[in-house]
Amino acid sequence: MGVDAFAEHARQHWSGVAGKLQTGDYQPGAIRGVSIPKAQGGERLLGIPNVQDRVIQQAISQVLSPIFEAQFSDHSYGYRPGRSAHDAIQAASRYVLK
Repeated sequence: MGVDAFAEHARQHWSGVAGKLQTGDYQPGAIRGVSIPKAQGGERLLGIPNVQDRVIQQAISQVLSPIFEAQFSDHSYGYRPGRSAHDAIQAASRYVLK
């Protein structure tokens, strides 16, 4: 199912999906494997969830991220929204150059 068809699917089936999520009975769908080329040769395998599972993952992320972000150290930069490796280097250089 593509993204365009998901809205209609959700209108018809969301109450059942929501019920399964609430009871812990929801089972994610199969992951689609896609190979992409690597810059130095070879391939990298990506696992792509179906649209419904991506919507659910994003909803969970939007709820949990602010909760956990508030607990993370200000000195933590890995995999954080609005922070990059460049930010970490810049912050570290402030301490080293003092």
